[in-house]
Amino acid sequence: MTRDSIKDLVIEIIEDIDDEADFDGLDSDQPLRDQLDLDSMDFLDIVMELRKRHQLQIPEEDYPQLATLTSCVNYLEPLLKDA
Repeated sequence: MTRDSIKDLVIEIIEDIDDEADFDGLDSDQPLRDQLDLDSMDFLDIVMELRKRHQLQIPEEDYPQLATLTSCVNYLEPLLKDA
């Protein structure tokens, strides 16, 4: 997957979880939870959806690496390179 397709995947998953999420003005380098008003359950839903769609096992200690859209892409890129 390309970086853009990974970014689109993350946004698509967030849209599926929170259909009221507003991506206008989203800053890729700021925490998603703050910008989109995601709670901890929403965040876990994102992780679970990545597991379901792409069989990714993301250890809890790596969750901070999924804080921003940019950091999500950086973390997921090597894991999804063959997807």
